[in-house]
Amino acid sequence: MTRQLRPAIALLLLFTLLLGLVYPLVLTGIAQVAMPHRANGSLIVENGRIVGSELIGQAFARPDYFHGRPSAAGNGYNPTASSGSNLGPASKALIDRTRASVAAARAGGAAGPLPPDMVTASGSGLDPHISPENAYLQVAGVARARRLDPAILRALVARNVETPFPAFLGDRVVNVLALNRQLDRIGAKAAR
Repeated sequence: MTRQLRPAIALLLLFTLLLGLVYPLVLTGIAQVAMPHRANGSLIVENGRIVGSELIGQAFARPDYFHGRPSAAGNGYNPTASSGSNLGPASKALIDRTRASVAAARAGGAAGPLPPDMVTASGSGLDPHISPENAYLQVAGVARARRLDPAILRALVARNVETPFPAFLGDRVVNVLALNRQLDRIGAKAAR
């Protein structure tokens, strides 16, 4: 039995060292050299301060900002609590949360049919993107809160629509953080 146990333990230690230490370090090193921005979380730095990530949504609660999808990740966009809610279509909790999201959208000025991403969370709860339809529905409320011409905001949304390449691989989306950062720049110019 010791003749069989010794090679098994040696292989366990070898593969633990190889796959648990060497392989991750090599891949981390390659990622740091090939694409350091992405390897470090795609962080957005403004004036020496981290303001967010291109890949993780943020909660914008003020009426003068565009809002992302509702988040099911902990207390809103918490990456350590990322997961779907696992609530089924007949779940009272899901129905109540969706009704609250619909009421909030209506209070923000959204009229007509609401796109699903305006009232439902994404699978991870961290999605930083919304549909262009969602963004356009928020234009009136944001324009009113900022006292800006809605045409300016519609043009801003149009400039921020991202189309996947190739286009058949996904839907067109708008990154909410990028849109709100540009919105702040417009506000700063208007204040001058």
